[in-house]
Amino acid sequence: MTAVECAGASAGRTAAVTSAVWSALGTVRDPELDEPLTDLGFVSRADVSPAGRAVVRLRLPTYFCAPNFAFLMVADAYDAVSAVAGVTETDVALDDHFAAAAINRGVAARAGFVASFEGEAVDELDGLRTDFVRKAVLAGTDRVCRALLANGVERERLTELSLGDAPEGTDRERLRARRRELGLPSGDGDPLLVDPVTGAAVRPEQLSRHLGLARLTRTSQEANSGVCRGMLHSRYPHIDKQEGTG
Repeated sequence: MTAVECAGASAGRTAAVTSAVWSALGTVRDPELDEPLTDLGFVSRADVSPAGRAVVRLRLPTYFCAPNFAFLMVADAYDAVSAVAGVTETDVALDDHFAAAAINRGVAARAGFVASFEGEAVDELDGLRTDFVRKAVLAGTDRVCRALLANGVERERLTELSLGDAPEGTDRERLRARRRELGLPSGDGDPLLVDPVTGAAVRPEQLSRHLGLARLTRTSQEANSGVCRGMLHSRYPHIDKQEGTG
């Protein structure tokens, strides 16, 4: 193989690993908004060197975004990128945030949230993550139920339906994935409506309250998403798209 061919092969491998890194970052979600960091515009840079060193930079809508949310995103991004085949070294950091130094140092050291904020944090973030996934289940439930009602399904019949009765598509599979994360029933034959804490099927007398909470959760989640997108654009008006996406 000639030097030119070797260089071309190396460039091709690097491009493939870089693409895989972006795909991995697409699996990392803002815990509150339940949307990928890449869709939200929170990834400002993702490069991979020929030697396999991945450099990722994250940004958030404001300087004072909650440090616990930020820590989760940076830590999850670090784990996702590190797992990509061909990545030999991972450098993931948050820019332009008041707690960036503590977050970046803690994530790089795999120290955990409490150790990263010694004297300030008293608990790790597993409970917070679980709470947000439960909210994602409620929001996802509203999405699939709205589709069913729009297709003529009677509201009172929703407690009789299974997850497999929901319209095929992204919303159903997103809901299924979130339920699976929590260990809740997620098969096609499992109830469409379940308590996001216990996994128990929602009874007819609980229907109105459950649907109301699901609708409120979905509305709040989508409103927060819109606010965050607007604030990010205001903070970084000169960046129209993420660097590295081509």
